[in-house]
Amino acid sequence: DILVDGKVCDCDIVVTCQVGDPVPLQVKLTNWSKHSVGPFALTMMPYQDYQNGVHNYDLQDAITFVGSNTFHIDTVKPTKDSVYFGALLFLYTGDFYLNIKFHEDNCSRELPLSWLCLPSVHIRATEPVA
Repeated sequence: DILVDGKVCDCDIVVTCQVGDPVPLQVKLTNWSKHSVGPFALTMMPYQDYQNGVHNYDLQDAITFVGSNTFHIDTVKPTKDSVYFGALLFLYTGDFYLNIKFHEDNCSRELPLSWLCLPSVHIRATEPVA
């Protein structure tokens, strides 16, 4: 589950926020399997989609994270949740997207890391209301 500014998000919803106001993020991973899973790393990467196949990830002048954009998840037991909180601060107006990826964080494996990507979250940063 993904919440942006307290609202549940999916790929069909555009969340509107104001430039200069921190936007709270919450990502909840629920383990529906019969076995414990982990360790994982959760990474959130903002980008702009230019609608021509190009994604701009170089946004350090437009967006900043309040806190970290990467979180370590040790182990999630069966039927349990692991919830992570963060915040984004938009410095300019525009349409932005947030890529959220979980990947295995186990360096003892010889196999390539496996990734689980959630649908991108669409956030529209607007001018503050006077």
